[in-house]
Amino acid sequence: MELGLVGIGKMGANMASRLARAGHVVVVTDRDPGAVASLTGSEPSVHGTASIEEMIQKLHPPRTVWVMVPAGEPTDQVIAQLVHDLSAGDTIVDGGNSNYKDTKRRSESASKQGIVLIDAGTSGGIWGLEQGYCLMLGGPETTIDRLSPIFCSLAPGTDLGWGRVGSSGAGHFAKMVHNGIEYGLMQAYAEGFEVLAATESFEQPLDLAALASIWRHGSVVRSWLLDLVASALKDDPALSAVKGWVADSGEGRWAVAEAIDLDVPAPVITASLLARLVSRQPESFAAKLLAALRQQFGGHSVVPPESPSGSRNG
Repeated sequence: MELGLVGIGKMGANMASRLARAGHVVVVTDRDPGAVASLTGSEPSVHGTASIEEMIQKLHPPRTVWVMVPAGEPTDQVIAQLVHDLSAGDTIVDGGNSNYKDTKRRSESASKQGIVLIDAGTSGGIWGLEQGYCLMLGGPETTIDRLSPIFCSLAPGTDLGWGRVGSSGAGHFAKMVHNGIEYGLMQAYAEGFEVLAATESFEQPLDLAALASIWRHGSVVRSWLLDLVASALKDDPALSAVKGWVADSGEGRWAVAEAIDLDVPAPVITASLLARLVSRQPESFAAKLLAALRQQFGGHSVVPPESPSGSRNG
């Protein structure tokens, strides 16, 4: 099939490469001309263009354009331009991490012009080029069926790792919840390995890299995330090259907010999000106040700034 692709960052470029290697015609554009030149230089079967307008001109009706740009205003701008420049019968696929409410709004706007917007919650990260992408799709079933060769080529297998999950916005809603679950799983691994690293009950520190590798096979906690834990610890057992500052893409926040709106308890996902916020504090005022309160009611000593440790009693 033929596909236009707007946005060739790490995931977008890898998706273009995977599609081209599967025999599809891929026409790309990006606001960074260097990114286009780099991709087309390494993937001769990917066709580069200098603008969205030029990309559209190179596509044959009915056109399909996949959007892989940051969520929010950048996606709004690109989809608004595509709705203006494309024609009735064309299709836009938003493969970014858009808020599902924005997706529903954009879909309604596009439909007024006879253009279908498919939302594709996309998971796979930098490994997707070789292993394939998990695709959670929202939108009309007939359009998704027509584009199935694209989805089959991007997914891990023809009948694996992709499918329609509902109407417009459902794909991005599913991806939001997917990322919330991911937050909780990552936090559980992080906390467990911190306990393992902290113990002084044995003559030698535990071999965390070996333990992660052992758990990968036969254990009930085995997963792809654990595979990545094992890889990270093998390369740097003390994680000396990593600062304990953890970002969030926004979808974890949306998942927590949605759970609150629906009166659904999601304590693990919520706590994992808050743990990421704590990681960004060079100094916690809350922790300082807790220490001061312990001194006030119990006479416990406080630890001066830059002191390595204090009492654990009380």
